Amino acid sequence: MVTVYETPESPVIVGGENPSVELRCKVEGTGDSLAAQMALLWFTPATYNGLVRQTPRIEPDGDSPDVWIASVQYGLRKPPETGDFTYQFDTGGGTQHITQSLQTVARYSPPGAVAPDFKGAIGTTGESVEGVDVTVPVYNFSETHYLPAAQVTGAYKATLFSLTGKTNSAPFRGFAKGEVLFLGASGSKRGEEDWEITFRFAASQNVNGLAVGDILGINKKGWEYLWVRYADDEDEAAKALVKKPIGVYIEKVYEEGNFAGLGIGT
Repeated sequence: MVTVYETPESPVIVGGENPSVELRCKVEGTGDSLAAQMALLWFTPATYNGLVRQTPRIEPDGDSPDVWIASVQYGLRKPPETGDFTYQFDTGGGTQHITQSLQTVARYSPPGAVAPDFKGAIGTTGESVEGVDVTVPVYNFSETHYLPAAQVTGAYKATLFSLTGKTNSAPFRGFAKGEVLFLGASGSKRGEEDWEITFRFAASQNVNGLAVGDILGINKKGWEYLWVRYADDEDEAAKALVKKPIGVYIEKVYEEGNFAGLGIGT
């Protein structure tokens, strides 16, 4: 687990015509400098006393490979430089059509009757299971990087194109294999020195040990698709014909890709 905390001498505040604030921090729990930078950006605010956060500075502590000495400067707004990057996110979620609930909380019926048990199937009719649209957790995030012009070649652009619509084949930004979907990149050249490129991602958690009706032990990666096959069954207590889950299928609908090819670290 990566942790970030301010050191006792922080913050350092300078006034006058060119005001600045420096937050001095330590980052512990990772040997990856980019992961440490990302954790630092999560921990520190984008603005401080009306000043804008600049690119963080980070270096190894020296005593441990998993400890970093870091500082974040705040000052008047200035244009980003080559090598800088920014990070944005939202947790607005996505919509998914489901036919199976997590749990049937209650069943009600008229006096003397028993409501049929559909084993969590939602909106069953005589012929089908209609289901319902629900909001599911999806973590959307984007990163804007300022890459040197020499890096953004035709081959590099083709790599971005080929990775669009793929999931991560290895851990990426702290997410497990299969949890991150690359939604694509857009960029523009700034003079002759560098490119401003925004990379867009969506993350959905892998889940293990799901249960659908009486079917247990289901494992699903974040961007795999789960669907349920139903068959007619008899609920003897209710003396009714019900739809019962008889099979759960996990489908791979996105190819995997090596996100190291994005050239922004993993």
